Amino acid sequence: MLQTEAQGHGRELTTQADFSKFDGVIAAGGDGTLFEVINGYYANPSEKRIPVGVLPTGTGNAFSRDLGLKTSDWEKAIDIISANTIKKIDAGYFTTEGQKYYFLNILGLGFVSDVSDTAKGLKVFGNTAYTLGVLYHILFLHSHRLTIEIDGKKLERENIFVEISNTRYTGTSFLMAPEAKIDDGLLDITLLNKINRRGLLKIFPTIFDGSHVREEKVEVFKAKKIKIETDISKVLTPDGEVLGSTPIEVECLKEDVPFFWI
Repeated sequence: MLQTEAQGHGRELTTQADFSKFDGVIAAGGDGTLFEVINGYYANPSEKRIPVGVLPTGTGNAFSRDLGLKTSDWEKAIDIISANTIKKIDAGYFTTEGQKYYFLNILGLGFVSDVSDTAKGLKVFGNTAYTLGVLYHILFLHSHRLTIEIDGKKLERENIFVEISNTRYTGTSFLMAPEAKIDDGLLDITLLNKINRRGLLKIFPTIFDGSHVREEKVEVFKAKKIKIETDISKVLTPDGEVLGSTPIEVECLKEDVPFFWI
C-alpha cells in the first residue's frame, strides 16, 4: 500500500508503478483520488493493463454510487474487489490548455465548477459541503455565452452550467445524469440555460432525484465527441478537481478501462 503525500502524488505513484507485479490498482479516497489514479494509469508505460478498483473513503464519492457504494462502504468495496469480477467501463478523455486528461465520473464548467471549488474549502462539513457551495454561488449567479458542438451539431446558448457525465451522480448525492450508463460509449450532457435565482432555487432540490432533466431550462444530450467554447474563459472541474479551462474537446473512450465491478 502506498500513501499519497500531496496533491498530484496519486498520479505520480500510479504512473511509476510496475503493473506486471500487481493484480490491480485500488484508489482509496474520493473522486479526486480516483481522478489522479486514472490519469496515472493512462500515463503508465507498462504493457500489462491491470484492473482498477475503488475504496470510497473520501468526501465526494460520486463514482462509487454506480457500484452501489456509499461513503465509507469500504467493507463492501473490498468484497467487490475480492470477487475479482472485471467489467470494461468507459472513460472520458479531454484536452485543455495543451494538456490531455482522463475522467471516470464527470467534467463540469460554469456554476457547477464554482460550487466544487468552494466545496473543497468546506470539507469539514462532509457531504453537505456541496450543498453549501450551491447556496453560496446562487448569490452570485450569472450566465455566459456558450458554443457547444455535439457529435458535429453546433448549438449556441446563454448558459449557467455544463455537466458532462460518464456516471449518474456528482457531488455524491446529486443525480445529475439519471440515464447515464458506464459502458455505452456515450457521455451524457446536461445544460442549464439562463435562469434567475428564483428559478435555480426551484430546480436545485430536483437534482437529488434526477427530475431536473424535465425542467424547461434544462437540456440533455448524449454524445461521443464534444467541443466547447465560451465567451470568457471558464474553469473546469473534472471529477471534482479544479483544473484547466475552456475551450475544450472531449471524447468518450468506450469500454477502455477494466474495473472491479459487481
